[in-house]
Amino acid sequence: AQNDALQTRGKSIILLWLAGGPSQLETFDPHPGSIFAGDTNTIATSVKDLQFAEGMEPVAELMQDVSLIRSMVSQEGDHERAVYNIKTGYRPNPTVVHPALGSIVCHELPKNAVEIPRHVSILPNEWPARGGYLGAEFDAFQIGDPGDRIPDVTSLVDQARLEQRLKSLDIVEQAFLKNHNPDLDAPHTRHRATIKEALRMMDSDQIKAFDVNLATEAERHAYGDTDFGRGCLAARRLVETGVRCVEVTLSGWDSHVNNRETQSKRVTTLAPALAALIRDLKERALLDNTILLCGGEFGRTPKMNPLEGRDHWPHGFSFLIAGGGIQGGKVIGATDPEGLSKEPENPVRIQDLHATIQHSLGIDSEKEIITPVGRPIFLSEGNVLDELLV
Repeated sequence: AQNDALQTRGKSIILLWLAGGPSQLETFDPHPGSIFAGDTNTIATSVKDLQFAEGMEPVAELMQDVSLIRSMVSQEGDHERAVYNIKTGYRPNPTVVHPALGSIVCHELPKNAVEIPRHVSILPNEWPARGGYLGAEFDAFQIGDPGDRIPDVTSLVDQARLEQRLKSLDIVEQAFLKNHNPDLDAPHTRHRATIKEALRMMDSDQIKAFDVNLATEAERHAYGDTDFGRGCLAARRLVETGVRCVEVTLSGWDSHVNNRETQSKRVTTLAPALAALIRDLKERALLDNTILLCGGEFGRTPKMNPLEGRDHWPHGFSFLIAGGGIQGGKVIGATDPEGLSKEPENPVRIQDLHATIQHSLGIDSEKEIITPVGRPIFLSEGNVLDELLV
């Protein structure tokens, strides 16, 4: 019965998006004793000889279940361009808008019995996941703090008046179709399809997955009393319901000034929520069918600037990855402890990460998609990281 339930839920991805660029030196790659480590203390993890920065203790205990890439490299050091690169697997191009990873997952994996959006962005900033050339229907459904009510999903009028409004809307839609396509008896527009999906969501019992207030007090406490913690709890509830992709954003990592304090505050929010999510997914038999990804658009410079901050560093930063056929306890790559080299050991490109995730979800990363303007584009131009796979 449990296997049948897992098959019904299908495969999903959760992206914990650390917006602004977390410092690898204050999180997953501390380099104790080096001249650029600052006063960051280190802690042991459950994997031999692997250390994290102080503050990451809840996650360190679970490293046997997750893997770490310490050698991510990118050619984008600007926030907006780097976000686009990480989320889509492609560098920005003025001739095409590429879909985000979650949009590709929703497009390529079969539709399941989900009456709520299959692609969700919680606490999005100015650059949420978009459907790109796949279409707006693959944009992420955006919500704020899951501890609050979701806006616009409850009718403001009684059922009879709502039905009358919908009938009136249908008349307008039919007139629009006849005026614009007089020779076609088109059954619907995208607008009508969107209305239908929204009404199905409003009536669905599955919408309760968004409401973390329905979770036990112990569950809410484990994730931390923060909007991000509640977002991570909602992400677990959503993938358990069958949602394909959930993105949860933790902003505030851009630390050009006073790096240590900025990073420490963010770690205090991240660590308990991330650890609770890993543990929760594993205990509920969801981790095997859910890829968990955690990272930001780039890292921070090994050398401090005059304002005791760290600047943008796309030349070797960290991403945590777990579940969905990814080995646990694995570490890929290494950065220079003295910060002198911009070339890490065993560099991993953004497109390689995308290809690996797609492969793990059963998606052919070499599949060619024809865009609406007739342009052929591969889902990914990267290479699968076989050393990460079970």
